[in-house]
Amino acid sequence: MIPARPGRPAQLFVIDPITRLNPAKDSSVALIQAVQRAGLQPWVCTPADLSAAAGPQGSSADDGAGHRAWSRAQPVTLAPIQCGEEGWEVPQPWYSLGEPVLLPLDHFQAVWMRKDPPVDEAYLYATHLLDLAERRGVRVINRPAALRAWNEKLGALRFSHRMAPTLVSSRVDALQAFTAEHGEVVLKPLGGRAGQGVVFAAAGTPGLRALLELVTQMEALPVMVQAFLPGVKAGDKRILLVDGEPLGAVNRVPTGGEFRSNLAVGGTPEAAALSEAELEICAELAPVLRAEGLFFVGIDVIDGRLSEINVTSPTGVREVERLGGIPLADLTIARLLAL
Repeated sequence: MIPARPGRPAQLFVIDPITRLNPAKDSSVALIQAVQRAGLQPWVCTPADLSAAAGPQGSSADDGAGHRAWSRAQPVTLAPIQCGEEGWEVPQPWYSLGEPVLLPLDHFQAVWMRKDPPVDEAYLYATHLLDLAERRGVRVINRPAALRAWNEKLGALRFSHRMAPTLVSSRVDALQAFTAEHGEVVLKPLGGRAGQGVVFAAAGTPGLRALLELVTQMEALPVMVQAFLPGVKAGDKRILLVDGEPLGAVNRVPTGGEFRSNLAVGGTPEAAALSEAELEICAELAPVLRAEGLFFVGIDVIDGRLSEINVTSPTGVREVERLGGIPLADLTIARLLAL
């Protein structure tokens, strides 16, 4: 494969295979669409397409500056995806891909790391390859080192005074004592996403100890346990922060007897404004997020309490745009280009 340069200013999105994305819901598609509307050329690849070489792959050439990060990338063109009365109207086919081209990542003005969790070995190795691009001056969103450092559950502990009472432990006795103290709790696996594996428990739950043994894999893995917030019945608010500023929010309301409100498990989205407490949380987080290169972040807030800080591939853009009438993806790209 012959190395080439993108023809016009371009941004690269490192994503799951585009065939798996839902254009009516996926925030990555909304951002790609906004890049295209801004007159830039969006490109896509998967983490498996990333590599490192001193020169073009298969070459011994070396420019004296060490290894560069490369990608087998494809230019993508999206068909118009409009918001109608019934939701997003998606034409078919909704995208077309150009031929794959081998490109050094420093030929892109920005690279978006938008691969969905899990944050496994392949994900972590991809962030190390993206480090090489960042060292050559490429803006990587979000910063690779921050993606490695910020577990989406544990990262919120930096602001624990904003959270519900919380314990992280692998010891069953400690988890059981915490549950007895607070009566009703929520157990969260530290590597979970979209509400997967989140369990409600109470001090009187039959077989509680066996449940705690199960979720900790017999005390081999720590889990997060938090005091249950009854206010979740009114919704779990996803707030999207761009360069530290909250640009939009959507409230996700549990349905059908489910206490989890994530859209992936059936939560209903509704338009939302920010309360004074939520604005205070955002203002406190903003300088930390900026300092650590976390440009595009989604935080979850329940009843005025911080729950999670999502940094890998935050969702909610489509819902904010449809329900709130806020062109969030366009605002995000405009903010990025102004930096």
